[in-house]
Amino acid sequence: MKEILVRSLSGLLYITLLITCLFFEQALMALFFVFGLICLGEFKKLIQLKNYVPYIIFVVLYGVFGYWESIFKTEDGFNEVVQILMVLTIFVQLFLIKDLFSEKTIPLFHSKRFILTTFYLTSAFVFLVLIGNHHERYNPNILLGSFILVWVNDSFAFLVGKNFGKQKLFEKISPKKTVEGFLGGLFFACIASYFIATFTETLGFTDWLILSIIVSVFGTLGDLIESKFKRQANAKDSGIIMPGHGGLLDRLDSIIFAAPIIYLFLRILHYVS
Repeated sequence: MKEILVRSLSGLLYITLLITCLFFEQALMALFFVFGLICLGEFKKLIQLKNYVPYIIFVVLYGVFGYWESIFKTEDGFNEVVQILMVLTIFVQLFLIKDLFSEKTIPLFHSKRFILTTFYLTSAFVFLVLIGNHHERYNPNILLGSFILVWVNDSFAFLVGKNFGKQKLFEKISPKKTVEGFLGGLFFACIASYFIATFTETLGFTDWLILSIIVSVFGTLGDLIESKFKRQANAKDSGIIMPGHGGLLDRLDSIIFAAPIIYLFLRILHYVS
């Protein structure tokens, strides 16, 4: 009972802090900056990287993309550099997905750890900020909706999987995940997209429906990839900062992996509209 109470309180604090900061751009920038550094520290321990360079890269990239116009006094070149970062990030993600399906281990885990810290983790927080600034001015609705879709997907994947799950999704990596749980999370995320579209005017229902699929599929892949990192590191959790939940990376792994794909979808919408 005490464990459930601690878990509920820490989860409530995390959600309250995140939602509150979402409605204030600079507060969100500061929160994601702190979250990013914490996740980076947890991830460095998982991949056994004892080096401060990833922190420097994070501060530089986060600062440059978050405050481009203030630093360079112009918007010229911003979209081009963002597209380069997006291509590199998705390229690394494709390798991680390939390794998830075809490799016993993740080769980048030992050989190219700076690539992982930069294009798996640091760039994800850059894209989270860019999602909030996708419109001409800051709008929290897409970010809030994306987080809600993650929470709905995770919650119902757990509930459906626990009560009806029989067929394992990736037993060697995450024994508790089931195909039924994944489909349940996807189904209820699609349902949630209707209500998000109804209460926000940022995107239409079809757009939110596609986003719900993106979040469910790539969020689950992100969860599985982080589970594989933990398995290779012989660690149950990425950290202990959230009592009852583990590390912050354990809570953000889904949105971290989905963020670049969400931003890519928003870019496509922008060009076709």
